[in-house]
Amino acid sequence: MTTSATSGTRDPLGLPPVVRASLWMCVTISGFVLMMVAVRELTSELPKVEIMFFRNIIAVVVLTPFLWRGGLRGLGTRRGWVHGGRAAIQFTAQFTWVYGVALLPLAEVTSLEFTIPVWTALLAIPLLGERMGRHRWIATLGGFAGVLIILRPGAAVISPAALVVLAGCVAFAANHVAVKYLTRHDDPKLIVFYMNVLQLPMGLIPALFVWVWPAWSDAPWILAWGLAGLAANYAMARAFRLADATLMAPLDFLRLPLVALVAYLVYAEALDVWVALGAAMIFGGNYYSVWREARATPKTKN
Repeated sequence: MTTSATSGTRDPLGLPPVVRASLWMCVTISGFVLMMVAVRELTSELPKVEIMFFRNIIAVVVLTPFLWRGGLRGLGTRRGWVHGGRAAIQFTAQFTWVYGVALLPLAEVTSLEFTIPVWTALLAIPLLGERMGRHRWIATLGGFAGVLIILRPGAAVISPAALVVLAGCVAFAANHVAVKYLTRHDDPKLIVFYMNVLQLPMGLIPALFVWVWPAWSDAPWILAWGLAGLAANYAMARAFRLADATLMAPLDFLRLPLVALVAYLVYAEALDVWVALGAAMIFGGNYYSVWREARATPKTKN
């Protein structure tokens, strides 16, 4: 039995759906930043596929009690093939991301990821039938321009690892489109649950050939990696359930200034005026898009 994408309780604060979706995307962004730091700390100690396995097993352990309360019927879905394809695509994209975080500067990985909204928009228009209004193009193009201001032309180093990450960005975009499609039919918790269950053998089987037992000092980072990934993907599913993927994806541009701030606080990487200017452009474009959407969208959508 599937859960309708239109079911659920009305927001007690009376916020427009696009505002609630934007708040969920803020959770997604924060989770992805924490994941990046956790992966950077773990890749020096553990194999990459093992790190990915730990993320999936943590998510399954956390989600199972919530979904099991409804019995086996609560785990039913009529779109198993979509869940399977989405799990494989997301696993591939996630591995390229872990690979990039281990080998490239965090700013370079993050900058390459900001091609994802462009790919998402290009895929969502023909596959989901979404429309790109002027304000959504402003958010997408303004965010991309902000990234260019922060990085400045020629700053990125094109390397084999960077090309791997870039290919993964296309896979992430396909994942976003699949999530949006699934939220029309299944509950976000079920979507995240199936993703992690189906990815367990994808990570475990290759990890067994290179297994390294983690030290106790790795435990906090493993938990942060797993829980942040769970929260980020659940929040993304909730956001895409409330608003179009073409509207929500550009909000992810806000992650770059947040990564810059974390890099400054954790790794003592200096901030400069270009980061502030680019962040202002990113925020401005997205604020305008969300403001326009909030005025045009009824408050009754859930």
